[in-house]
Amino acid sequence: MGAGYVLGKYSMSLLTHGLAGELAEDKIGCNTLWPRTAIQTAAVQNLLGGESSMAASRTPEIMADSAYVILTSKASKTTDNFFMDDEVLISSGETIDSLKKYLPNPSLPDSALMPDFMC
Repeated sequence: MGAGYVLGKYSMSLLTHGLAGELAEDKIGCNTLWPRTAIQTAAVQNLLGGESSMAASRTPEIMADSAYVILTSKASKTTDNFFMDDEVLISSGETIDSLKKYLPNPSLPDSALMPDFMC
C-alpha cells in the first residue's frame, strides 16, 4: 500500500498545481487538503490495525471543517496550496486545545496519534 499511496498523493499534488494554473483566469481556486494524522475511515479500520488504529486517529470532522475554511475563502487568493488540516483550522482561529474535539478521546495526547503516511 505504501508505494500506491505515495504515488496517489504525488499525482494529486501535480494535478492541483496544474489545475490552479489553468483555472486562474476564471478565478477558480484549486488546492489539496492533507490530514496530519490518520483519520477514522474504513481503510484505517480494515487495513491498518482495526480498533487500536481507530483509537489513535482523528475523527473525519477535522477534514470537513478544514475543507469548509478553504472552500469559503477567496479563490483568487487561496489557490495552488497544499494545506494540512490542523494548520488550516489554527489559521482560522482554532487553538491546539480546541483541536481535541477531533480526537476519539479528548485526553489522548498528540504524541499518541498515528501520523498520516505522508507526514
